[in-house]
Amino acid sequence: MWETVIGLEIHVQLNTNSKIFSGSDTTFGAEPNTQASLIDLGMPGVLPVLNKEAVNMAIRFGLGVDAEIGRKSVFARKNYFYPDLPKGYQISQFELPIVGKGHLDITLDKDTVKRIGITRAHLEEDAGKSLHEDFAGMSGIDLNRAGTPLLEIVSEPDMRSAKEAVAYVKAIHSIIRYLGISDGNMAEGSMRCDCNVSIRYKGEEKFGTRREIKNVNSFKFIEKAINAEIAWQIDELESGRSIVQSTVLYDPAKNETRAMRSKEEANDYRYFPDPDLLPLVIDEDFIAAVRAGLPELPDAKKQRFMSQYGLSAYDAGVLTASREWGAYYEETVAALEISASLVEIAAALGGEPKLCANWVMGDLAAYLNRVNRDIADSPVNASQLAGLLRRIQDRTISGKIAKDVFEALWAGEGDADAIIEKRGLKQITDTSAIEKVIDEVIAANPEQLAQYRAGKDKLFGFFVGQVMKLSKGKANPQQVNDLLAQKLS
Repeated sequence: MWETVIGLEIHVQLNTNSKIFSGSDTTFGAEPNTQASLIDLGMPGVLPVLNKEAVNMAIRFGLGVDAEIGRKSVFARKNYFYPDLPKGYQISQFELPIVGKGHLDITLDKDTVKRIGITRAHLEEDAGKSLHEDFAGMSGIDLNRAGTPLLEIVSEPDMRSAKEAVAYVKAIHSIIRYLGISDGNMAEGSMRCDCNVSIRYKGEEKFGTRREIKNVNSFKFIEKAINAEIAWQIDELESGRSIVQSTVLYDPAKNETRAMRSKEEANDYRYFPDPDLLPLVIDEDFIAAVRAGLPELPDAKKQRFMSQYGLSAYDAGVLTASREWGAYYEETVAALEISASLVEIAAALGGEPKLCANWVMGDLAAYLNRVNRDIADSPVNASQLAGLLRRIQDRTISGKIAKDVFEALWAGEGDADAIIEKRGLKQITDTSAIEKVIDEVIAANPEQLAQYRAGKDKLFGFFVGQVMKLSKGKANPQQVNDLLAQKLS
């Protein structure tokens, strides 16, 4: 009955060393109000000077999402009053942004890809920050953030569910990190999202009245906030009430959205060109130089992983969602000395590249998630993981024993070979030794043997388990299965 329409405005702090219009430091975590200069505060007689690196980063983003690059863009004053906006206006871009229309493809599941339009991305300065904790009955103002360069990325209203919105935000997060223009740390405010949500009857073309959820700073809260807002709007309309365009906040404790203020017009900030800043004119040579420095981006890397390593679209997508994870995987593959030639790709399918992918996405990811660490902080490096996988590959250890070895690697007990030697974990591959264990198991279980030979085939697994138990997990599983089948027939 109802259809949701979602458009997002994502604010990305650019990781320049200095602010967008001054030389002030942008390092996160400094003492409050120690990184705001006279220019950031807009004091009389000061003039802003545009940070060239911020322009470079904005263009990098535009090229990364196949967007139009504005050859001429203009900075404007966006007028509004708030305690943490010291000038009483924000320097931003309005009619002529630096990045125009583009697009980004999002993956919704293994088989579904959807294209989300990007309306524009413009440069602006960040505001300060209001602090409401530790001040009894008062708020504190920290102006360190004032003037930090922001890139505001505005999507088309192309998303139809909270799931799609989160996938889009994750795709933006991935690409800004690949491009090296921001760390995307949502907990520190390096990336924040405003969610514009409306609903309408399915089949209608006219948009419903939207409400804007401000400053959501985690993937989880984006999904929860949008779903809470959708439920609220449906309830309002089905109860005969109307939606008033407004700005709202999401309260995670109550899982509800709460109106801050009504907003009659989409743009009520009295924009006018900033008289202190000339129009920004970008020539073709500058754009070409930026383009030449672009890294391999997620979609291109995903396609390469599929063709070069024979990975599925899903595995390749997971491994390339992060630049760091993709690099770790390739380092692991390289350490195993896997050829990437087309002649060997077919032979590698389901082989070493898949083995590497399974361990990076499986055990390694699980251990990192358990302690909330990123891949860059993994105590097991790519070379160490490759050493472990090499011993699975040459059947020195079984996959089961490998998990114990990985745990020891994680604990810092040395490399895989040292751990295997120290703990005596080498796999038994000697046929006569395995046959001896099998004979002992068969002799010890005459009743199960009779039942198996009478047709109770499921008992085969029982015998496998007993052999592995008696061999302390060291017997080669494939040999155990083959030899047991012979002995029990």
